[in-house]
Amino acid sequence: MLVVEKVTVTINGIEVKVPKDYTVLMAAREAGIDIPTLCYLKDVNEIAACRVCVVEADVNGRPLRNLPASCVLKVEDGMNVRTNTPRVREAVKTNVELILANHNRECLTCQRNGTCELQKLCNELGIEDIPYEGEKRPQIVDAVSHSIVRDASKCILCGRCVSTCTKVQGIGILDFTKRGFETEVAPAFNHSMADVPCTYCGQCIQACPVAALREKTNIDDVWQAIDDPDKYVVVQTAPAVRASLGEEFGLPVGTRVTGKMVAALRRIGFNKVFDTNFSADLTIMEEGTELLGRVKNGGKLPMITSCSPGWIRYCEMYYPEFIDNLSTCKSPQQMFGAIAKSYWAKKAGIDPKKIVVVSVMPCTSKKTEAARPEMQVDGIRDVDISLTTRELGDMIKQARIDFLNLKDEKFDKVLGEYSGAGVIFGATGGVMEAALRTVADILTEKDLESIEYKAVRGIEGVKEASVTLPIDGVDTEIKVAVAHGTKNAAKVLDAVKSGEKDYHFIEVMACPGGCVHGGGQSHVSSKARLDVNPKVNRANALYEEDQSMEFRKSHKNPEIKKLYDDYLKEPNGHLSHKLLHTHYEKKEIYPLQNEEEFKELMEQLI
Repeated sequence: MLVVEKVTVTINGIEVKVPKDYTVLMAAREAGIDIPTLCYLKDVNEIAACRVCVVEADVNGRPLRNLPASCVLKVEDGMNVRTNTPRVREAVKTNVELILANHNRECLTCQRNGTCELQKLCNELGIEDIPYEGEKRPQIVDAVSHSIVRDASKCILCGRCVSTCTKVQGIGILDFTKRGFETEVAPAFNHSMADVPCTYCGQCIQACPVAALREKTNIDDVWQAIDDPDKYVVVQTAPAVRASLGEEFGLPVGTRVTGKMVAALRRIGFNKVFDTNFSADLTIMEEGTELLGRVKNGGKLPMITSCSPGWIRYCEMYYPEFIDNLSTCKSPQQMFGAIAKSYWAKKAGIDPKKIVVVSVMPCTSKKTEAARPEMQVDGIRDVDISLTTRELGDMIKQARIDFLNLKDEKFDKVLGEYSGAGVIFGATGGVMEAALRTVADILTEKDLESIEYKAVRGIEGVKEASVTLPIDGVDTEIKVAVAHGTKNAAKVLDAVKSGEKDYHFIEVMACPGGCVHGGGQSHVSSKARLDVNPKVNRANALYEEDQSMEFRKSHKNPEIKKLYDDYLKEPNGHLSHKLLHTHYEKKEIYPLQNEEEFKELMEQLI
């Protein structure tokens, strides 16, 4: 049994024993004492840049120099810490005022008004005036990409986005540039976010305490479509949205609000309210069949999932040698759009050109995916507009809907029926588990009762499992892996490249925790994350809904059966390939158009 060495620390007169590798900030939490933070992001960004968490301290009567930052100050036996002295209060307030001095303080019109961590800290400190008025950061707004907007005037140089992109995602497209007052966080060569190897996962947005990074909003586009009498506007909601939307209205992290969400969408004015879970089930039918075909016929293995657009971009740019390993299936978002504008349009008697498909996703990269040139059939785009969970929350508020008092309603039929397998797509490992439930039934020709593949669940960065299934009469061990976050994806791909690992099937999600912690989900402050893990709480909400479903396997979904019987005929058939499958291709990293551009960029760099 591992013995943890502890030390005794006194904080504001409260004695507490904590492990010797703790920081003072961590020890204070053990003692129930709140120390303010701003740049701090546990295990990701612990750099003492903002100086908001400073304390007074001595060790056995020996005072520590200046006011050390508690987020990096290691505890020592006999340490005495004071967090609420006049000197500390004045220093914290002054440091925040200095941050505000050159900050764009248009708070009332800011997208993060009400969820801004800097704003909340100002309220707590009672800051009403800024004594250090001076030159402001220029308002340079990069809104070129479909997914992410960067506003330099609101950046507080906390470094949380830089650390997240580098340490968590392993990409590092953001960093500190220039010096002194001119310092800013930006992509290399001051490129737009549209011209760098960004996956648009939006984890930088989740990390940002202010609105220096935010999603590119499409709310006005949706209102315009709804208000157009010539348009028939349908909406689809991703699995993970129901596990986060309630947070926009003050509910605890991970509260499931499926029925209220449906009711709110109807009141907003959508003509039909459908569920992406339906097309998640459809994805399993197509992807599972594709996997079986590759295993039986000597196809390219391992096959890798294609549901996450952030992961697809990562593969195309950083690991193009694995493009042939990608499933050719479109994501559930895109499959839904293709089916809505073909099968459903025909059943409803509506001209596909008049149908506007809006998706509500936990993901910022879905906006870019919807705009990809490949995502259309016969000149008709699969998905017209993609919103984030946060944007839907804003629309509900704009429509003055009393969300918390809504009575639960159900999705519309035809594209609204789903199985528990479709629900768990939102959690890391969910796609793998859903696929195994269907593939196992098909191969054993049985309705298996043991369907919970818990080895692929959880938030461990890389998970491995194997299941023995009969293939052509021979029991075969099917080896699978699950990775979430692109840094973990790289570990798996490198292991496959080196021959260290051998898999049949790999699930990759670009966001840590999967879609439940996507870049478009509700903001959870760094302070709140010390008490609750959004990845775990939201995933649990999805598994609870899975447990409550009448059907828990994709191939058991009655509407999926009817879709194949009446229209598609068979998974991976001719019509399925036309509507539901696509292709991917290598993308250049930092493409330079010509030699003159290269010289200009080098001059800027020098």
